[in-house]
Amino acid sequence: MDIQSVKIEKPEAVNFILGQSHFIKTVEDIHEALVTSVPGIKFGLAFCEASGECLVRWTGTDEAMIELAKKNALAIGAGHSFIVFLGEGFYPINVLNAVKNVPEVARIFCATANPVEVLVAQTGQGRGILGVVDGFSPKGVEDENGIAWRKNLLRRFGYKIA
Repeated sequence: MDIQSVKIEKPEAVNFILGQSHFIKTVEDIHEALVTSVPGIKFGLAFCEASGECLVRWTGTDEAMIELAKKNALAIGAGHSFIVFLGEGFYPINVLNAVKNVPEVARIFCATANPVEVLVAQTGQGRGILGVVDGFSPKGVEDENGIAWRKNLLRRFGYKIA
């Protein structure tokens, strides 16, 4: 077995969701979950088929996000994995529960705009995701100024009130 790190290639401001499912129906079902959760959402989705023709299946509403999804899914190459790239101004917090509630979705590895490396195991049979490195290691523990900054940020974006 060989373990590799696959860097997610994307613009800095773009968020994505990386997960695993169990059935080709995932492509249409995640598409429906996204467009019914946020009208007008811009996204690209790619799914690595794990049997049959073993193709990267894809869909979406934004050509640039679709291309990002196809490129990164092919680089990861792990059976039954999927990746959703959200256009700028769209965020996982608004669609993550809808994606998790798709019956085929077995797990979510991450939902982030951070730099991510996907840890992939390669065997004679194929590839599987072991986990992800999402962002960077902590540099310390927040103080009172850090707490105030965090609370102000959440209120500025409208996720918390007063």
